Amino acid sequence: MNRKVTTLDVSRTVLDAVRIMTEKGVGSLVITEDSKPVGIVTERDVMKAMMQGKDILRNKVADVMTLPLTTVPPETPVVEALDLMKKKNIRRLPVVSDGELQGIITIHTDLLYWALTATRADTPH
Repeated sequence: MNRKVTTLDVSRTVLDAVRIMTEKGVGSLVITEDSKPVGIVTERDVMKAMMQGKDILRNKVADVMTLPLTTVPPETPVVEALDLMKKKNIRRLPVVSDGELQGIITIHTDLLYWALTATRADTPH
């Protein structure tokens, strides 16, 4: 899991989200309300809304974020997290404990690294 999660308050605009994702080089933001994770917005969410002909950049990020937010607790086994991501068709899975964001698991970074490490451990040298 990556402990460095980029967040954005639910009161901010889609344009704010796009700016931050661009500046930080990330494809998603966990959306928070009173510092608690409540949703997630991805590049794909923004593009989908724009392709529907919506002028959404000045709208609140809440208008395009994915709800409900699917999360797991920190003690979730990697295989269970991967299975949940597959079932929900999601690529990012926030890790939350007692309502507090602890990190995020991503398909491209965290789970790919885990799979490669597990494969190498099983390969005789």
